[in-house]
Amino acid sequence: MEFKLEEGIEVLRQTPSAVNALLRPLSNPWSERNEGPNTWSPFDVVGHLIHGEETDWIPRARIIINDGETRPFEPFDRVAMFEKSKRKPLVELLDTFSNLRSSNIQELEQMNLTPVMLEKRGTHPELGPVTLAQLLAAWVVHDLGHISQIVRVMARQYRDEVGPWSAYLSILGK
Repeated sequence: MEFKLEEGIEVLRQTPSAVNALLRPLSNPWSERNEGPNTWSPFDVVGHLIHGEETDWIPRARIIINDGETRPFEPFDRVAMFEKSKRKPLVELLDTFSNLRSSNIQELEQMNLTPVMLEKRGTHPELGPVTLAQLLAAWVVHDLGHISQIVRVMARQYRDEVGPWSAYLSILGK
C-alpha cells in the first residue's frame, strides 16, 4: 500500500482515542503490569508515545523540511519515559498524549506537504538517509505497533488463567 498522507493522518488522529478507550476506564493493574523484566507496561507505552510527540516525529519533519540532509536528527531516547512519567497518573498521561497529538497533527496539516516535499530527505543517526514520507509512514506504523503491544501485554496477564483455551488464543504466544 502506497503511503498517502491523508490516510496516515486518519490513523494518527485515532491513536489517542484508541489508547484512551483501552486504558482510561480500567483499574491500575491493567496499565501497570508488564510481561516481565525489561518489558513495558501499557503505562510505559503511553509515556513513550508522549516522548515521541515531543522529540521525534514533528521535530524530525521540521529538520527535513528546513535543513534536509545537512542536519542529522538528534538520537531518540526510547526509554526516556521511565524517568519523565514517574509518579504521574495515567489519566494525566492520556490527556497529555491526546493534546500533544492534536497539536502535532495540526502542525503537520499546516505544513501543506506536497509530493515533492514528501520525497525530501533527512539523515537518521543510525539508519542514514530517510525521506519525509518514510518518517511519516513510520509514525503511523509506530502507533499501530504500540496499540498492538498494549493489547498483547494486557491479554498476557491472563495467560495462565485461560487454561486450555490458550491453544486457541494466538495473542498469548507460545
